[in-house]
Amino acid sequence: MPLPRIIAASLLEEGESFSTAHRLTKLALVAFILISITAIVCETTVSGRTHGTQLQAVEYLAGVLFVLELLLRLWVAPELMPDGLLQPSKARWAYLCSVYGVIDLVAIVPFLLGLVLPMDADWLRVLRLLRVLKLARYVPAIGLFAAVLRAERRPLLAALMVMLVLLLINSAAMYALEHDAQPTSFSSIPHAMWWCMVTMATVGYGDIIPVTAAGRVFGGFVMLFGIAMFAVPAGILATGFAAEIRKRDFVVTWQMVAKLPLFAHLDAGRIAEIAGLLKRQVVPAQYVVVRRGETADSMYFILEGEVEVDIQPVPLRLRRGQYFGELALLNDTVRNATVTAVSDCLLLTLDAADFRRMLNAHPDLKQEMTELAQRRLNPTQGSGASE
Repeated sequence: MPLPRIIAASLLEEGESFSTAHRLTKLALVAFILISITAIVCETTVSGRTHGTQLQAVEYLAGVLFVLELLLRLWVAPELMPDGLLQPSKARWAYLCSVYGVIDLVAIVPFLLGLVLPMDADWLRVLRLLRVLKLARYVPAIGLFAAVLRAERRPLLAALMVMLVLLLINSAAMYALEHDAQPTSFSSIPHAMWWCMVTMATVGYGDIIPVTAAGRVFGGFVMLFGIAMFAVPAGILATGFAAEIRKRDFVVTWQMVAKLPLFAHLDAGRIAEIAGLLKRQVVPAQYVVVRRGETADSMYFILEGEVEVDIQPVPLRLRRGQYFGELALLNDTVRNATVTAVSDCLLLTLDAADFRRMLNAHPDLKQEMTELAQRRLNPTQGSGASE
């Protein structure tokens, strides 16, 4: 594996190494996407036309950058495949066929077309605006929305079908009620559909209104139908967002738990069971996590950061992968030490009731944790646990 390609892959995709350089690269690409979109929008303004040369320079610069980015991603594609499962050519083709690969390709096609066609063509400008989709790689909310639509596509489609049926029935009824009174405005059912869509959406442009008493009464019911029907997809999406966020949080927690030494030897099912019990907690530096003499209500696993345990003769420092707070839970006593965050910390907390449930379900964990807890007061033995 060539070192330059490994470095390039680390810059373009998040990994353990070059994380700062990756963040800077990501910020630069996001900035260029936003600058490019802003320049395209400004081209249509009066002041933008007077600065056409500068805006076109921005477009050329952005186009060249996006072409180079695509070429780099094709070059490093073999490094991003797990365990080299694909040959380099197949890995690159797999990237081009992926969602992000298609988006990257769509982002540069208008630029390449602009080299042989007028750059200010309106349809070409619309195509260039599609590069805003590149933000999906860097803005998790866009990917979250797409995942929700994919997961809830069947109930959303069902709601859409019901809305279409209501639209057709309401349009036909309004046509029958208003056609004689307004033969121009309600000249056909398709004309009535425009009024029905505007009314069901509660927009109310006012360009077409019912004038008969029956038409107005029916129009009021159509408004109520519209409010009720638009609430259905809104509820589906809200439920879908909540479910997707819970699922993603669980996946993140599962990955965090799997990296903890205490649980590293467990199978995926047992890790998933434990991950469902843990809650994430962020604490700032100098924050007292537990105090001596307090009633023990939870134990803590350190995912990021460092804490100091106030024990004698020498305070003990615990870092990523270690845990504390289990001794008081094991012995059903109060805290016998104060633990303070040395730096900003990301912790996983396990409530006392869940702790006992976990130990009853996994006796091997109880034995291992008890042995480590018995050695924790002797710093020379390097125990992973502490109070």
